This record gives sequence, C-alpha cells and structure tokens, in this order.
Amino acid sequence: MPAIEGVGSRIEEIRLLRGYSLRELGARAHVSAAQISRIEKGKRYASPSIVAAIARALSVNVSVLHGQPYIHMIQQDQLDGLLSPIASALDDWDIAPDEDDPPPRPLSVLEAEVRALDDKREAGQQFELAEALPALISEVNHATLLHDRPGRDRERAYWLQAELGRTTYVATRRLGFVDLARHALGRMSAAAPHSGDPRQVAIERWDRARLLGDGARHDKGYRLVRQALRDLDDDRTTATRAVRGALYLEASVLARRAGAAGAVPDLLGAAGELAEQTGELDDYGLVFGPANVSIHTMSVAADQEEHGEALRVAEALRLPDDYPKARAASYWASRARAEAWTARPEAALRSLVTAREVASQQTRYHPGVHETVGTLLRARRAPSDELREYAAWCGV
Repeated sequence: MPAIEGVGSRIEEIRLLRGYSLRELGARAHVSAAQISRIEKGKRYASPSIVAAIARALSVNVSVLHGQPYIHMIQQDQLDGLLSPIASALDDWDIAPDEDDPPPRPLSVLEAEVRALDDKREAGQQFELAEALPALISEVNHATLLHDRPGRDRERAYWLQAELGRTTYVATRRLGFVDLARHALGRMSAAAPHSGDPRQVAIERWDRARLLGDGARHDKGYRLVRQALRDLDDDRTTATRAVRGALYLEASVLARRAGAAGAVPDLLGAAGELAEQTGELDDYGLVFGPANVSIHTMSVAADQEEHGEALRVAEALRLPDDYPKARAASYWASRARAEAWTARPEAALRSLVTAREVASQQTRYHPGVHETVGTLLRARRAPSDELREYAAWCGV
C-alpha cells in the first residue's frame, strides 16, 4: 500500500527541505524533538496548537501542513473559478459603480438575500455560497455608497456589508484559503463599527482571534477575545448572550494553547452558565448552547491528548434534531478523530460517514477528516473497501 500523506509526512518533507534536524525544529517550535518524531511517523496526534507552532517555525501557513487548499480537488470541483470573483468584489467596496449599472434592490430585499446565504453557510454549502457571493457583495457595496447619510438605513447597509464579509470569511477559511478569509474579515472589520450593532464588532474579534490561533499566536488571540468580552456589555438579550457565550468558548481553546490552562475551567464554566440560561441559540450563526459547550469541551480534551475524555463527552452528547448541519458535521469529524485515537476504527469510520451525510461539501475539504482518514489507513495493513472508497472521495 502506498504511503499515506498526512500532517506528519508534510512536516518531515518541509523540515528536510529547510535543512532542520528534529532537534533544531523542536527548538524553533518549542516542541520536543521526540514529539515531532512521533508526529512525523503518525504515532502521535498533531494537535492544532502543535501544528501551528511547527508551521510558524517552518515559515509556512498551517494550511500547507494540512494539505490545503487541495488544489487538484478544488480545480476538479471548479471552485477555483468561483473564488476569484469573490476577491474582486471585496476589493471594489468603495468604488462607485458604472453609470449604467442597475440600482441595488431595497435594503429589506438585500437583508433577506443575506440571511438566505447565512443558511447556506450553516449548511456547509460551499458551492452555492461561492456562486452567489460576488454579485451580492457588489450590490451591497453599491447600497452602502448610496446610503451615505447618518441614519438607520446607513447602519443597515453597513450591517449587510459586515455580515457578507463574515460569510465569505467562514466559507473560504473552511476551504483553506486563509489569505482570502483574512481579506474578507478585513472588510467586516471596516464595516462593523458603522453597523450600529456592537455584537458585530465582537464577532469580528472572535473570528480574528481564531485566525491568530491558526498562526500560533494564541496569546494574542486570547487577549483579543478577552478585550471583546470587556467591550460587549451584557444587555441580557439572547443575541448578546450568544455572542458572549461564543467568546467564552473560544477563550477556553485559546487559553489552553497559550499556556493558560488554569483559566480553562472558569471559561468553560461561564459559557456553561450562559448556555443553561439560553438553551440552544443560532443568533449570528454562532450556534451557542449546551451542545456547543460540549463540543468545545471535546476540543480542549483533544488538545490535551485526552482522547478518551473527548470521546466520553462526545458519546454523552445528543445533538438537537435541528442542529445546523455544518456544526453537526464538525462534531462527527471531531468524534471520529477521538475514536481513531482510542483504537475504535470501525466507530471512527461510521462517524466519518455520518459527517459526509450531514454536510458533504464541508466534510470533503475538512483537514481533520483528512488526518483521521490517514490515521485509519496507516493503522490497517488491508483497509476495508469502504475506507478506501472514503479516502478516494476526500482525496487522501
């Protein structure tokens, strides 16, 4: 059977290209040489914090080590031709349209269009998002230029521009196009303060903190999330509590990776208290609630190499029937990872299959799915036909 390429093999390949020994890379990444060696051999789970630290030491993006953006697959799926117009539309935010361009539709219609795209985002429908985003971004840009006088309509136009920036960020980050995701988040950052909605400002900081975490700047991300919590007053509305709860959850992940593990229980506890008060919420697409608290608890356990604990939390969780598909697929992908690393290969494959059934497009490009499939393939001398088919489907 041919070697299965994963994070470990990519780390080894780039390490050798840089001319680094295991000890030298370990010193640069502040990760022990023994850990890196086991990761390269596929004998140790490469946590997001370790991957980010090694990527930084190797002077590459995390997406390179994950094998994203899976160029051959994306070209096959024609996504590369869809993403370029998105970047162009984002660039045109302050350029007046041509005189013969039609006027934008009313703000109420544009709001409905943006919310429909939010639904596609939560369903993990990347193709549909990529097709619809350029024209809608351009139309909202036009509306923002027209509504240039202070007032509620101006705020509504900027709110739409900020929301489209975030939708673009989520979709492109999931596909591994980090530079485009960062560009989209920049547009959200510029628009959100003019939207009349302080929650938009907090959400932009939440998303930016995740990008900082991707780049192994966990301490900066942690500080940014705490700043967002300080600036966003609790007005006791469910929407604000959803945002604050999401900030606490992200802070718990970043704190652990920033070396502030002692703060994690209190942060998860604060999020849990809010979740008990609110129940399941989908405000701003954050999907905050008891289920999301459990999912983040799984993530923290996995970061600590406590895969048995992550699996215990996963098995105790019952997702609501109407849980957003994108978030549900991420849960099943994380569960599969815990099952693979606790020697439950059949269960892991079932979870991977479920993730594909729930949100096919998202699962196909999910870096965690690729790594779990690679782990399962390496663990078997003669993989089952079902596993081989799955690996071929997601490009492993």
